[in-house]
Amino acid sequence: MRKITAALLLATATAATPALAQEVNPTFTGPRVEGTIGYDHVGAGSSVNNNNGQDDQSIDGLLYGGGIGYDIATSSGIVLGAEAEITGSTAKSQRRDYTADFGFGRVKQGRDLYVGARAGVLVSPTTMVYAKGGYTNARLNVLAGDTQQTTDTDFNLDGWRAGAGVEHAVGEHSYIKAEYRYSNYGRGAVDYANGAQSSKFDIDTDKHQAVVSYGFRF
Repeated sequence: MRKITAALLLATATAATPALAQEVNPTFTGPRVEGTIGYDHVGAGSSVNNNNGQDDQSIDGLLYGGGIGYDIATSSGIVLGAEAEITGSTAKSQRRDYTADFGFGRVKQGRDLYVGARAGVLVSPTTMVYAKGGYTNARLNVLAGDTQQTTDTDFNLDGWRAGAGVEHAVGEHSYIKAEYRYSNYGRGAVDYANGAQSSKFDIDTDKHQAVVSYGFRF
């Protein structure tokens, strides 16, 4: 009887081990790298009234870049991760007259840096929905001038980002995802051509982005 009981316990443990191992989904665990492309919209925030009677209150363009990240899937179906990204954009305005604020001259979106975290929920073994948030630093290249002189400076903007998306595994080590994110920049400084930077000042600039990414997980 003891031999039969021991055999039954061994068989039960052997059958349970794979089931326990499957509770943590390995599809969304580990380091990853991805390329990103999408739509980029930059404009004055809701607290700014820069109605100058022109059509350059916002700029739109093609976003491009890439990112890295690391995710951990838990046995409860929750995925937690950290990520970083650098992107550029073709967004720019065409006006070239004198400018004092965003929306009054030629403005071009420069590089955009982001670092943050995300949390997701598995809706199937290969699909996850997630929310994200973190810090973003963007650069606006501004060309300002009048009849006497022209200056070419960068506005360095600090802000926060929040977003949401869907990620789907298309292979053992690859995935695609679609994402919307909103960024708001509340502090800025001017980077001068000689390397100096002005003191920080308050701003209100918004950014809306809709992107798709293709990536690999290792």
